[in-house]
Formats: sequence, structure tokens, C-alpha cells
Amino acid sequence: MSAHYLLKTEPSDYAFADLEREKETLWDGVANPAALKVLRGMKPGDRLVIYETADVRSAVGTATVRSIEGAEDHEPRVTIKVTRRLAQAVPLAQIKASALFRDSPLVRQGRLSVVPLNAAQYRYLTGV
Repeated sequence: MSAHYLLKTEPSDYAFADLEREKETLWDGVANPAALKVLRGMKPGDRLVIYETADVRSAVGTATVRSIEGAEDHEPRVTIKVTRRLAQAVPLAQIKASALFRDSPLVRQGRLSVVPLNAAQYRYLTGV
């Protein structure tokens, strides 16, 4: 059974459109120890929601973990593969308004760039 995560990205650095164009990428640059711990727990096949920060502040697409290397290292190397763009982006205000996210690190620790999601949260964001 796959796990679910949300990955935040700064669209001016790497937007979901970049992932769509490249099809897959190495997800790196994570420095926060709590986010690194979550990243190290990922496995191939895990499902991801891609969330763009800055002016967008919305969940915009999905991806899957293709591979992970160096999970024991300071910065694991996680390769992700694009799945699809969401039919409708889910803005942060809508996420915060949902009781599903009341205790989520997504709203409680806003600066965390890698956030675990439960199955209900993943379904809420992706519609599947």
C-alpha cells in the first residue's frame, strides 16, 4: 500500500509546469530536518500532491515516487514522476477550511516543505 505526501515548490524556482515538461525530476534542496525525516520515509510508488507556494498557494498536480536513494544520508535523492495536473487547483484557504486538515502539518507548520497526507486528505486534494 502506498503512502501519500504533499511536496511544496516555489513556482519561480521549479513549477509544476516544469515537471510536466520534464516528466520526472530529482526532488532536492530540502533542508528542514522535519521535512527530511518525512522525505526519508518515502518509497517507490508513493503518491504525491504538488503544491505551489508564493502567489499560487494551491495544490496543482500529482506525481509518484519513482525511486529513492540514500535515505540514510543527510539529503536523500528522491526521483519523482509526473502523473497529472489537477482539474482544479485547491487553494490554501480551501484546505485550511476543511476539517480534514485541522491537525495537519500543512496548516500547523506552514514552512514545512514535505508533508505526510492520509488517504482522505489525498482524496480531498486530488478527487481520486
